Amino acid sequence: MLDKKHIGHTFKPFTTTVEAGKIRLFCKAIGEEDLIYQDEAAAKAAGYRAIPAPATFLTAVTNDDPDKGGLLRLLNVDIGLILHGEQHYEYLAPVHVGDRITCQSKVLDIYDKKGGALWFVVSETEMKDAGSGKPVAKARSVTVVRNPDAAKKA
Repeated sequence: MLDKKHIGHTFKPFTTTVEAGKIRLFCKAIGEEDLIYQDEAAAKAAGYRAIPAPATFLTAVTNDDPDKGGLLRLLNVDIGLILHGEQHYEYLAPVHVGDRITCQSKVLDIYDKKGGALWFVVSETEMKDAGSGKPVAKARSVTVVRNPDAAKKA
């Protein structure tokens, strides 16, 4: 169903700014109440240069991609056929409010299981400080794609 020719495809990078309001909304959604994520004075008193981004907030940063849905378009897959399989992060440097982050995603692998009933697309997003170019994190995800034709064959 999926074409392995897309392995190695690199998407256009984009840059976004980490905003305090988005961090507050993210913390509210996950139930995080620590003041360092809401109040700059509390963050600085705790030793941060500004309000820090909670660890998994970086997923919200990648949602700022102006080319949303690029992976699904590349693979020509309907959103109704996908599941989020896995997500892993490698944190390389702290991220704070006001930081500008450049994100770029790449397809690392495509493979199938269950005789082609399920396809797995492994992608990685590198996140770098836009000013210095230094890496701040890597996010690796696995998207599972159901093959609707496989159910018809069974």
